[in-house]
Amino acid sequence: MTGQMVGPFPLEVFYLLLVLVFVFIVFVLFKRPIYEAMFLAFCFTIVMTATYDQFFNYLVYPATQSNLFYIIVSFLAFAYILGKTRVVEHLINIILAIFGGLPGGAGYVALFGSSALAMMTGTGPGNVAATGVFTIPAMIKSGFSRELAATTEMSASMLGNQMGPGLNLVGFGILCSLFPEKNYNLATFWIALWIVGAWLVVQRLITLIILCKREGVKPIPKEERPKLGEALKKGWHSLLLPFFILFPIIISSQCKPLLQARYGIDGEAAFSATVLMFTVGVCVVYALITGRKELAKTEGGFSAKVIYGMFRDSLRSVVPVGATIYFAYAVSIVFKDVAVGEAMQTWVTGIGLSKFTWTIIIVLFTALLGMVLPGSSQVALLGTAIISTGAAVGIDPFLVAAVMPAITGVMEGMTPPLALAMYTAMGIAKSKFWPTAKLAYVWIFGNMLFTVLLFLGILPIFITGAVK
Repeated sequence: MTGQMVGPFPLEVFYLLLVLVFVFIVFVLFKRPIYEAMFLAFCFTIVMTATYDQFFNYLVYPATQSNLFYIIVSFLAFAYILGKTRVVEHLINIILAIFGGLPGGAGYVALFGSSALAMMTGTGPGNVAATGVFTIPAMIKSGFSRELAATTEMSASMLGNQMGPGLNLVGFGILCSLFPEKNYNLATFWIALWIVGAWLVVQRLITLIILCKREGVKPIPKEERPKLGEALKKGWHSLLLPFFILFPIIISSQCKPLLQARYGIDGEAAFSATVLMFTVGVCVVYALITGRKELAKTEGGFSAKVIYGMFRDSLRSVVPVGATIYFAYAVSIVFKDVAVGEAMQTWVTGIGLSKFTWTIIIVLFTALLGMVLPGSSQVALLGTAIISTGAAVGIDPFLVAAVMPAITGVMEGMTPPLALAMYTAMGIAKSKFWPTAKLAYVWIFGNMLFTVLLFLGILPIFITGAVK
């Protein structure tokens, strides 16, 4: 910290505000792609902080000093493979057979199906595109208004940014850089992300029940529902994918003493650092093997050439998102080294905010930012500030980092005018903008309420992240 002030702000906080304005201008006014805006923001940050001699070190840090970036890219490719092998469709058919007979059953299919996919893919609009083509027409047929069908799928799909791999792992990197002495475990952090996501599923379930009752939604007609036996026969293998993801992560998180006794401290550390890379590799292989018949139909065969072509084609969707996250991570490292977090802590402590006041301000502020800035930008630019100021007012920084995706990435896809998930769902449902946007705010306010309760500890996440 320099101790210098620019008006009412410490110099480091002023840096942060300037970068926010810069990204807004590039992304919103000049309408450049977000990955381009983040790269330019990285360059702007280097110039602003006069850290030219560290440009290359900051640029290569996400690729050389952390495995988070590789984990994220691997899961993005996995999401593409899931779509090609129709694993998602099989999973939805099973959920449809179970819940389709309930009033509003198609909405439960959307909620639970998209939430399950969210754990594996980490994308919001992508979840809408993958599952919405099945769930939205089913909801409309069973009596959902087009607006309710679109916003139900939108709100469920955006949980990908909370429970799947993506900007939430960038948040973990920021957490570790701010508090290296706490030895946070990635697998434990990911479980915390899922617990927060589970609370958000509860919020969406309550909202869905109320809205379905208000609209008088009926069950899906029996003749349009798959039979459970047939759905399980065709798609039982899709139920194993969540297990393949959960099991290694739970072992890494909860069996640390056992792993250290078996492999030593260094071996346990190596296991924890690589378990997610191993997990996604197993899941990709499993999805390809179980989906080989579908690939034979859609891709003309199942061979090394076909698989290579699928990974090649996935680059069109993986590279833009991967680049955005990469440069977001690089920006966060610059902010860490110029002590933005420490300046924010000192500043907030001086103002004297309480936990409650900080929570309300940060939830409202990120909701407003979500109207114009993607979650990746918010985490890159504000992640250090959010975690450090939350810690300054007495909230566990592990909890702050675990809930942060819910107020940044999750909100970004739902809050107009950005609202990419809402627009994607509107396109499938053929709903009108203003009625859809008005209903979207019902889901948005529910999300905001639950994040406030999570920050304040009223809704527990049951675990702590520090390793002694």
